[in-house]
Amino acid sequence: MARSREAEEERIQGMAEFDTEKSGGGLLAGIDEAGRGPLAGPVYAAAVILAPGTIIDGLNDSKKLTEKKREELFDVICEKAVSYSVYSVDEKRIDEINILQATFEAMRGAAAGLEITPDYVLIDGNKSPGLDIPNEAVVKGDSKSMAVAAASVLAKVSRDRSMREAAERYPGYGFEKHKGYGTAAHYEAIGRLGISPIHRRSFLKKLGV
Repeated sequence: MARSREAEEERIQGMAEFDTEKSGGGLLAGIDEAGRGPLAGPVYAAAVILAPGTIIDGLNDSKKLTEKKREELFDVICEKAVSYSVYSVDEKRIDEINILQATFEAMRGAAAGLEITPDYVLIDGNKSPGLDIPNEAVVKGDSKSMAVAAASVLAKVSRDRSMREAAERYPGYGFEKHKGYGTAAHYEAIGRLGISPIHRRSFLKKLGV
């Protein structure tokens, strides 16, 4: 157990040090998205600026955390952040410009929503969304950077909350469970109920819609 705790502390410290090195002594923001793959609902992006050296215990790539842990970390991140912003692009816009461009639009919107302009931005992934601020795309950035991991959690929690609200508006699809992803239960619900107003039609072409 002692070695496990030491390994966790080393992992967290490594994420903070990664940001310190990338920031060059300035303010660094991390950006990540949630919801590129689902059949329904918006895509979300978040941007988070953390003060240099900020440590958030337990923070990790949102996909590696339980829903309960993400919800707990959401409030901690909002409290500790110098500034944060969440932005979403809905399913109609996704169908109009495609999911990649919609994701980039959400990332740009999140960056623009920050109250303070950072000196440098780290984006999770292998492509930049096209920011006016100096930036760098980092593959698996949500596992390497404290700021990107924080953005990952804010984006994921915000999107999951929106899908739970969607489940109340459109009962029977199970949005509160699968969050719009293409599970067997979700496809069964579409076959039974038809497509809802929040489904991405461009993702359902094989169903003839």
